[in-house]
Amino acid sequence: MAGVLASVATFALVGIDSNEVTVEVDVRRGLPVFTIVGLPDRAVREAKDRVRSALLNSGLDFPLERVTANLAPADLRKAGPSFDLALAVGVLSATGQVPHESVSEYAVCGELSLGGALRPIHGAVAVASGARRAGYGRLIVPAENAREAALLPDIDVFGVPTLERIVDLMRGDWTTRPAEPDADRSTSASGPDLAEVRGQSDARRALEIAAAGGHNVLMVGPPGVGKTMLARRVPGILPPPSFDEAVEITRIQSVAGLGDGRLAGRRPFRAPHHTISASGLIGGGATPRPGEITLAHRGVLFLDELAEFARYTLEALRQPLENGFVEIMRGQRSLRFPAQFMLVAACNGCSCGRIGGECTCNEADRLRYHRRLSGPLLDRIDLVCALRPGGALELVTDDDAPESSATVRERVTAARERQRARLSGTIATCNAAMDARLTDAHVKLSPELRAGLASAVGAGSLSYRGQHRALRLARTIADLDGRARVGPDHLAEAIGYRLGAAEAMAA
Repeated sequence: MAGVLASVATFALVGIDSNEVTVEVDVRRGLPVFTIVGLPDRAVREAKDRVRSALLNSGLDFPLERVTANLAPADLRKAGPSFDLALAVGVLSATGQVPHESVSEYAVCGELSLGGALRPIHGAVAVASGARRAGYGRLIVPAENAREAALLPDIDVFGVPTLERIVDLMRGDWTTRPAEPDADRSTSASGPDLAEVRGQSDARRALEIAAAGGHNVLMVGPPGVGKTMLARRVPGILPPPSFDEAVEITRIQSVAGLGDGRLAGRRPFRAPHHTISASGLIGGGATPRPGEITLAHRGVLFLDELAEFARYTLEALRQPLENGFVEIMRGQRSLRFPAQFMLVAACNGCSCGRIGGECTCNEADRLRYHRRLSGPLLDRIDLVCALRPGGALELVTDDDAPESSATVRERVTAARERQRARLSGTIATCNAAMDARLTDAHVKLSPELRAGLASAVGAGSLSYRGQHRALRLARTIADLDGRARVGPDHLAEAIGYRLGAAEAMAA
């Protein structure tokens, strides 16, 4: 007896993208056995038991014959339970329980329970993107993932609760409308406000500049002066993400299993502990997963106690800080994870953390502590500011109440809009993302200012990378002032922040 072959389209997560996988199911006479080939992992191999139980418990037939399922391409590793639905539909199509013509109209992706219910999966946005890119106009996912996958236009997403309903849909016995994306953006409760921070005007100014241009910033000071408190208020002064940025954020959160199914309304804020490994920070694993720098994409990565991180872990940040992405090699395949984040870091000036005459560290101790942060890493940080303890009167007085996050955010948003208009048509979205060519094109200096900057480079105070970073920083300060050209005061302030690393660490 000739076998019956069925073909179903599904998608495998590869990094934060998805690749099309064709599930071929062959049913022919022989001993009743269900075999899955095509480089499946353990979760995929276990799908045969879930599929068999789901079909039988849904009132459908499972063939008492030899069933072979191939997941093509065979050189792509298949991981996770999201292939359950495609395997089940393939068996149904091969045994004539659903029409072949209907199956070819859909791409499917979902996990099955033993009772036939569809369970939510990770990466629904990435799956929808892959289906649209592959030319499919219809996608079936679990009902819980439907609104999330429907965030992308030009593809009809159907959220189906059970395997039985899918059979009815493909037979034409049941219809449902394509899912609509959730119009409300996912926003958490109002976060901490800058108005709660007393004093530290220099640090507040540095954070405002950093937020306005997407620059990296390092705060140095003794314990308890407000470094962490200030850092956790940075998301509140950043402008909300654009629609395209929100889709990027939602897509990454979906792959990592962190999303709530709605479009992200706030920029991410990630604050990993200093014991994190390099792969946890950068990304990796046997099946590569996004690291903290990718989860902070388009948002803030806060590294508290920067000098306590492993040296190897911190050095792994150097390339992503420069390129805005990280490439990971696994199994002769290269995966690129986006990593355009704003680095906010904090550390003490020495290992004891005290200042002035109270410091118990000798010169060797301080030097050893400072060496934990390499020169190449510090060269990629645009602003370094020192924080000192405030006076008692400053902490309790109600005079000159500090500005709120909303007030600062208005200025930051206005500066970002100027940058967006100026950089329209380029790959850069803010001043920090400009490369050397864009920096030279959009930061015009007078001959006198150019000579002053060149002298700082010639004296060894600034590297060539530091020169371009200082120019981008000066451009941001000018944007905050609403100036079309960079002036002497803007450049002087920018160079002061760039040259502040040694002074701040010694403070």
